[in-house]
Amino acid sequence: MLKIKSKKVEGIIPEIIDQYAYTDTSERPWIIGFSGGKDSTVLLTLVWIALERIRKEMPYPYQLRRPVYVVSNDTMVENPIISSYVDDVLDKIQESARDQGLPIFVQKTVPKLEETYWINVIGKGYPVPNNAFRWCTTKLKIKPTSNFLLEQIDRKGEAIVLLGTRYEESAARERSMRKHEVEGKRLSKHEATANTYVYAPIKEMMLEEIWYIINVVPSPWGFDNSILFQIYSDASADDYECPTVVTSEEHKSCGQSRFGCWTCTVVKKDKSMSSLVENGQHWMKPLLDFRNDLVEQRNVSENRMSTRRNGQKAVREDGTFNGNYTPKYRASILKDLLTFQKEIQKERPHITLITNQELIAIQVTWSRDMIFDYNVGEIYREIYNKEISTNNIKSLDNTERRILKDVCKDDIQYYHLIDNLISLQETKTLMISKYGLHNDVENRIESFVNDNEI
Repeated sequence: MLKIKSKKVEGIIPEIIDQYAYTDTSERPWIIGFSGGKDSTVLLTLVWIALERIRKEMPYPYQLRRPVYVVSNDTMVENPIISSYVDDVLDKIQESARDQGLPIFVQKTVPKLEETYWINVIGKGYPVPNNAFRWCTTKLKIKPTSNFLLEQIDRKGEAIVLLGTRYEESAARERSMRKHEVEGKRLSKHEATANTYVYAPIKEMMLEEIWYIINVVPSPWGFDNSILFQIYSDASADDYECPTVVTSEEHKSCGQSRFGCWTCTVVKKDKSMSSLVENGQHWMKPLLDFRNDLVEQRNVSENRMSTRRNGQKAVREDGTFNGNYTPKYRASILKDLLTFQKEIQKERPHITLITNQELIAIQVTWSRDMIFDYNVGEIYREIYNKEISTNNIKSLDNTERRILKDVCKDDIQYYHLIDNLISLQETKTLMISKYGLHNDVENRIESFVNDNEI
């Protein structure tokens, strides 16, 4: 049986065993929020060891009746290095849990298509997030995971969320954790979701103890923890050097780095991505430059409209615009994004910055917003010199368009109207749904009539 040379850490495992099998005799599922980072890795390691001991030491009626879900949220704009690492780890967790007969199940959550980052920015024209308009956290992180959590509550009535949060992370984090704790109780009420409880087994662990586990304790699912250590080392900025030796000169406490979305514009500077580039990941430099450009261009009036999506006026006191992004700027962002994606895929073909589904949904959004001056398919063709891969639509071919244009040659505006209406129908077909098509068609015809005063 694995023994860990740390009294505090060895004390946490019996606590987890007691909570899983004795204190709580229900079958409420455990849900571990797994980011692949140091804290969630240690949390899952200790839970895994606890389950192994339960199976070995306890009589059959008490054995492993409670499912443990390892839930990883993919915002679809994660740092590519972390995203690839997490995918590899999740595959190994799933495989090893099955081989070892443990009730550990991997679940990956993603935002709904209509709420992804690029649908909001390029499709709907939302300005990229900042501290005053931080729409990304709810749409990309909270909602996807909450939906899975609610599914479990519907099945079992209640659920317990295990978090890898620690007091030492920050004074604000400690205040938040203690605010919801109940003295003498391991579980606290979830602040946002009913019938949900929070359990934070490693809350008192220090940073050095976290790195001790990662560097010394073999991964129970058989992964190489040195990969995670190296990622943190490469991503540590100059002002966050790793001074504390844990087990050798190579094992330093590189725990201050913060990973997240490569597009994150909430922070002033992405220190982790900058450090990765400086430490040899030069292929990420275009992503860093692109992200910095999003920040610089965010509040430029020429990039913004005079209204928001709800029609509300958005003009500053000095007369500059503060509404949604203009169609021109949205198209510009898409062109740059696809250009960088193509260049990166020459060396790393597995990396996708924007999916084909998102491209199709952006075209749907543009069509519904009556944006016909820019076309996703044409932009994609310009960059990739090929069509977007779609299997469920037949567009007008060149011959049909030529005939249509010839019929309307005396009044070309009618050709554009018909072409626009066909585009509306085609994009709805791509989404495998004709919901809202009737209204879209009516709006386009009404717009045409008003513009031409028919």
